[in-house]
Amino acid sequence: MGLLRLLTTDPLAFALVVIPLLFSIIIHEVAHGWVAYRMGDPTAKWSGRLTLNPLRHLDPIGTLMLFLAGFGWARPVPVNFNNLTDKRKGLIFVSSAGIMANILFAFFALLFIQLFSSSFSRPTPIYNVCHIVAYINITLAALNLIPIPPLDGSKILMGIVWQRPPYLLARLEPYGFFIIIGLLYLGILDPLIRLIGWMIVTLIGIVLP
Repeated sequence: MGLLRLLTTDPLAFALVVIPLLFSIIIHEVAHGWVAYRMGDPTAKWSGRLTLNPLRHLDPIGTLMLFLAGFGWARPVPVNFNNLTDKRKGLIFVSSAGIMANILFAFFALLFIQLFSSSFSRPTPIYNVCHIVAYINITLAALNLIPIPPLDGSKILMGIVWQRPPYLLARLEPYGFFIIIGLLYLGILDPLIRLIGWMIVTLIGIVLP
C-alpha cells in the first residue's frame, strides 16, 4: 500500500510509518557525512548536511516515490574522497557508516522493547513505533549492503578490492537504479533483502541480553 493511500485511509498509521522512515533515511545520510568529516573531509559540514533537519536532506523525486511506492531516498550527502586521510579505509568506513547507523537504530529500538516488554500488556503506539523503527532500519541496512551501484555495498566492495580497481562496478553505477528496479520487478530483490535482514536480526539477537 502506497503511503499516499495510507494517508487517506489511516492518518495515524501513516504518521507512525512515515516519521520513522524519514528519520531513518536522514540518520543514514548524516552518518556518511559525519564519518567523512571525522576522516578529513569537511564537504558535508560545509554543505550544511550534518543536521537532522529534513529540509536539508529531502530529495523531491525520492520523497514523491516514498508516497507513491512506499520507498524513497534522500539527497546523498556530498563526500570528496580525495580529502580523506586514507582513501581506501575512507571508502569502506564512510560507505559503511549509514548501514551501521541503521543497524544501531534498529538495535536500540529492539532493546527498548525487550527492556520494557513487561510494561506492554497490549500493543501501544510506542511499542508499534519501536517495531516499525526496527523493521525500517533493518530493511534499509539490508538493502544498502547489496553490492549494486550506487548502493553502499558496492562502495564497500570497491574498498575491499582496492588493489584490483573494480571498473565493472564503476561502469554499472549510471544503470544501478534501473538494475535495482529490474531485480525488484523480477522478484529477486525482496528475498535477498529478507535474507540479509535475517542475518542482521540474528546478529542483533546475539548481542541483545
